[in-house]
Amino acid sequence: MEDLENMDEDIGLDDVAVEATMDNTPLFDPAALGLKEIGNLASWTVSSSKPGCGVLALRDDDTNLFWQSDGPQPHYLNIHFAKFAKIRAIRIFLDFEADESYTPTRIQLLGGTGYHDLISFSELSFVQPKGWIDVNLDHVGGGSDGKTLRAFIIQVKVLENHQNGKDTHVRGLKIYSYDERHESPPPSYLDEEEDETCSSIDPNEFGGPDDDLKRGDVGNDDQFWKDFTHAKMGGHKMPNLSALSEPGFMSELELR
Repeated sequence: MEDLENMDEDIGLDDVAVEATMDNTPLFDPAALGLKEIGNLASWTVSSSKPGCGVLALRDDDTNLFWQSDGPQPHYLNIHFAKFAKIRAIRIFLDFEADESYTPTRIQLLGGTGYHDLISFSELSFVQPKGWIDVNLDHVGGGSDGKTLRAFIIQVKVLENHQNGKDTHVRGLKIYSYDERHESPPPSYLDEEEDETCSSIDPNEFGGPDDDLKRGDVGNDDQFWKDFTHAKMGGHKMPNLSALSEPGFMSELELR
């Protein structure tokens, strides 16, 4: 009996939290958080796919459908927005029970203005995952609270699968931005200093941990490329894209 009590004590809150994040029906209400899924505003492509298991299956709300790759690793999923996107949440659905060796064990997420300057902002590892998994954006640096990712392109790269599986299954991927039509986002989710009319696209902000460059300063193109070169050479700084001159085409996306 004493051993059973000790076992109960060993199963702490951390274990409960892990199980909750893998639950098939997580407590996530985008509308209550002032968010809207913006995947329909992007062009989606994959490195390879089996017939009937491509982007349409991945984008479907039915998690019984899935993207299945059909080529060598790593497998790529590219999400290309026409204009700068202001991203507040990314969620991925995986199911080891259904997919076994097709289930990813390592995924890398990258963002940038184009395929030439993609920079990693998250690397995820999994052990038999099941359910919706939230990508941590707490460190990306954009917005007044530092938790907004700004990018034209998001790339999801599947590096490894369980049991050394070759091809992969991903059953869902959702990208969320602020919904400008939401009248009053909860104070706990929005910084109090955040503009009440914030939209899904804000050309004056881009996610990046370095805030040395003044936001909105259009005269720092040279500094941007110095920071970019430093990052690509292995340095820790991500260039602040808000320091670039703002082209006219970088207007707001319209949420539908």
